[in-house]
Amino acid sequence: MHATFGLGLLQMPTASDMDRLETFFKDRKVPVHHEVCPLTDKALLPLLNQRGYRPIELSQVMYLPLSEVAGSVAARNEGLQVRAVSEKERDLWAVTAAEGWRDFTEIADLIRDLMRVSATREDGACFLVELNGQPIAAGALTIHDGVALLAGASTVPEWRRRGAQRVLLQSRLQYARRAGCDIAMVCAEPGSASQRNSERQGFRIAYTRIKWGLTTA
Repeated sequence: MHATFGLGLLQMPTASDMDRLETFFKDRKVPVHHEVCPLTDKALLPLLNQRGYRPIELSQVMYLPLSEVAGSVAARNEGLQVRAVSEKERDLWAVTAAEGWRDFTEIADLIRDLMRVSATREDGACFLVELNGQPIAAGALTIHDGVALLAGASTVPEWRRRGAQRVLLQSRLQYARRAGCDIAMVCAEPGSASQRNSERQGFRIAYTRIKWGLTTA
């Protein structure tokens, strides 16, 4: 859940830089992780190996020009409604989002706390999907310099495969376009349902990102 992004992309980190980064994570008692783009300086890989890192996760970084987004949301289930939540509904959004990650029982408390913090950010919006008035799915959108990052999407297990993620994705893309964004970005596990849903909306793979984890003390 905690990581650096873009390490080595603009400039190679020095040994001192790596020491400071590792101390930052260790002081907070969380694993030391770095999300590394394949466009980074190739000298970063032996540096990570020498310091005791190993690759632990792959993710597809995908993009979609918002000029290609359709102007309406097509829901297969007429009972599905998507909306951005108000400030008063942030806790409802956090609880619904956390319920969508219920399968991961070992980090359930962490997820709930993370979603409550995520709901308070000021640079985006949180969305709920309701089925006949009942919240069943949640997702978030963060905006920076004309780029909309779609993240945090989950569906409560018993309400999956009803089209919630499809309308949630479409609604966030429309929101981003109205907000003046030029491009949307999403990250997904290779070969996952999330990747397939994104590709159905027109997303293309920009690159495959590797997460590196520190394995030595």
